[in-house]
Amino acid sequence: MSSRPTIGIFDSGFGGLTVMRSLLALVPDANYVYLGDTARLPYGSKSRETIARYAVDSLRFLESQGAELFVVACNTASALALDALEAEAKIPVIGVIEPGASAARAARNEAMQEAAATDLTSDGVLVLATEATVQSHAYARACAAHGLRAFEKACPLLVPLVEEGWIDHPVTEEVARIYLAEALVQAGAQNIIPHTILLGCTHYPLLQDLFECVLLKHFADHDPMSILDSAEATAQRVKQLVAERFSSTSTTSTTEPTQKFFATDSVEKFQRLGSRFLGCPIAYVQHVDLGG
Repeated sequence: MSSRPTIGIFDSGFGGLTVMRSLLALVPDANYVYLGDTARLPYGSKSRETIARYAVDSLRFLESQGAELFVVACNTASALALDALEAEAKIPVIGVIEPGASAARAARNEAMQEAAATDLTSDGVLVLATEATVQSHAYARACAAHGLRAFEKACPLLVPLVEEGWIDHPVTEEVARIYLAEALVQAGAQNIIPHTILLGCTHYPLLQDLFECVLLKHFADHDPMSILDSAEATAQRVKQLVAERFSSTSTTSTTEPTQKFFATDSVEKFQRLGSRFLGCPIAYVQHVDLGG
């Protein structure tokens, strides 16, 4: 183990930078290498086999860059390629789905404790995600493993709105309101009453404040619902793993942590939009060709 861990982060684009943003706050003394496979997105339209191949390509590249942990900051790849990645990896692999489901379970336990009784009987989680992630039902399976019932709602308009920069735009608020209204009705038809909204797309953390506003303005009569960010939950899991694997062997380093960014296409767009997702300027993005 090196004195400072090197964390590799992979996404099909730049949405995974929200995971890195959370990681920089929780694990600041680490080197980071981020790869956005922008030449081959969107992953959601590809087969499981193709997504697994792309993800393994990215794993091998980040391992070649010295990554000692591999964070799959992509819901589609976490849903469809995690087994293939774990089989190929020489380093620990962490996806975004299991940490999100685990955080939902913790949120329910905390709410039950605050209720000071069995008033909170709901085991429901509302997962907002992309169409590909919803179709995989990966969140439903992960939540079920924690004793929770998930209703998964595809919200396809939110990603382009985020990338357009309409984070607090009235149009985005109305779209979010419609999706939430539909989801609550559809979940209710399956007798699922959500206590938690889980943001199951790495673009959606940028909309967390907007979702909280929508809940207050339009769903005040609904049972209280907390909003969880799977990117933040993933960062918490990585922090725990770093503490377990590195704290006993690490020594004080006299150098500053490094950050490297790679993209397989459109490096200028990655730099421009990625800075918004990361929450700070990205000085340089290097192009890398991973093949077809």
